[in-house]
Amino acid sequence: MNKFLKGTMILMAAGLITKLLGFINRIVIARVIGAEGVGLFMMSSPTLFLVITITQLGLPVAISKAVAEAEARGERQKTKKILAVSLAVTGILSLILTPTLMLISPFLSETLFTDRRTLYPLMAITPIVPIVAVSSVIRGYFQGKQNMKPAAIAQVLEQVVRIALIAFLAKKFLPMGIEYAAAAAMGASVIGELASFIYLFLMFKAKKKFRVRKRFFQSITDGKKTLGELMNVALPTTGGRLIGSVTWFLEPIVVSHSLLLAGIAAGVATKQYGLLTGYALPLLSLPSFFTHSLSTSLVPEISEANANRNQLMVEYRFQQSLRFVLMAGCLSTVILYVFAEPLMKWFYGTSDGYEFIQFLAPFFLFTYFQGPFSAILQALNLAGAAMINSLIGSVLKILVIFVFASQPAFGINGVALGMAAGTVLVTLLHFATVLKKIQFTVYIGMYAKFILATLLSGISGIFYLRYVFDYYPTLLFLTIGIVLVSCIYLIFIFAFKLLTKGDLIRLPFFNRILK
Repeated sequence: MNKFLKGTMILMAAGLITKLLGFINRIVIARVIGAEGVGLFMMSSPTLFLVITITQLGLPVAISKAVAEAEARGERQKTKKILAVSLAVTGILSLILTPTLMLISPFLSETLFTDRRTLYPLMAITPIVPIVAVSSVIRGYFQGKQNMKPAAIAQVLEQVVRIALIAFLAKKFLPMGIEYAAAAAMGASVIGELASFIYLFLMFKAKKKFRVRKRFFQSITDGKKTLGELMNVALPTTGGRLIGSVTWFLEPIVVSHSLLLAGIAAGVATKQYGLLTGYALPLLSLPSFFTHSLSTSLVPEISEANANRNQLMVEYRFQQSLRFVLMAGCLSTVILYVFAEPLMKWFYGTSDGYEFIQFLAPFFLFTYFQGPFSAILQALNLAGAAMINSLIGSVLKILVIFVFASQPAFGINGVALGMAAGTVLVTLLHFATVLKKIQFTVYIGMYAKFILATLLSGISGIFYLRYVFDYYPTLLFLTIGIVLVSCIYLIFIFAFKLLTKGDLIRLPFFNRILK
């Protein structure tokens, strides 16, 4: 089995565990502090990710690409320069931005978010910035070496520590008020990230074959050319991620003010936003562990193939990625759409907000494609084009949210509509950009078969829900229904030859059974 599939499977396994643990984490938060507390948590989170995006400056992707190319040429000294320069840049930025965030938090909570209770979660999360800054450099290094295990284990460790602390801390601070409980949940995230960083640092010290501290400042001084090379990839990548982070930062601001225009009070708006972003979106994004794992493996793999001018391998990996995303994405869409209401009830103890899942599930299929498309564009030095695409989609998203969410007839549904519109547009623009760079065959029949398999398995799920689950609404029968729909979907996938024995043979566990 080649490095690409092996790395993808390692990240996928870790990503699945991490997503499940993260989802459990959200369930715990939701059940302890409720929809309004989740709303405070979710309103504060975009500010953190905006600061982290600026701190990282797009370097993790640039490091992964640069290290992969340096290793392919056997330039170990170049790898050391890459790390030294990256650590210097992210370290300086984190030292500037951490106190800045603490100083502007009162203004953000009282003026922009229209709910002053967001101050406490904002203040609690600020220590995470320098931790993430350094750990992201180490992650980029391991990904460039196509060694996905350290980053994968670190992800799992972070979630385990976070879940172990979050219920205890949130319950401890809840009597003081919802805002303090939300701040405690943020504090658990900081400690989890710290545990992840310590593990990555220890693994980095054990695995590296050179001393980073030796002549560290000399490496920075001599690394001007390396800095330029990193910035050529990092800045456009940062542009794309910065657009996403700025949009996410603006989203709760636009939402709160739009809902206020629609006549919805601040407390109610916070609760509705919590249902959409803290209850529905975690369920919808749960399957993205697969596409994230695929994207992370694609950058160094395609960068290396592109550097060696192996266009056949570039096209092959692209086609392989599309097929894998469709396979996982279509099944996820069916399950989330059909079982939206019972899933919400069993996970969160309430079915409030399940309509958001049913509305957004078909559109989230486009979201699953965004990661691999973005990774391919970055690997082909088209990060600038990806940035422009993200900008166009983000502008549309914010405009749609403002126009529709400010209307009493739409309210919070206007926010969901804006999310759907932005997602579809960005994915289509990414796809069009890739088409201009890579000459490949579009297999219309393959897409038609996936759509047919999705529809048929979805219809079977609706029948099960109506004629079985409605009479036996228990967790056991919900699980049976999901397994049944999954099996029906896989039967059609194999029948239509969308997944073959040859595909399975390349994967761990299956290769031992089928050979």
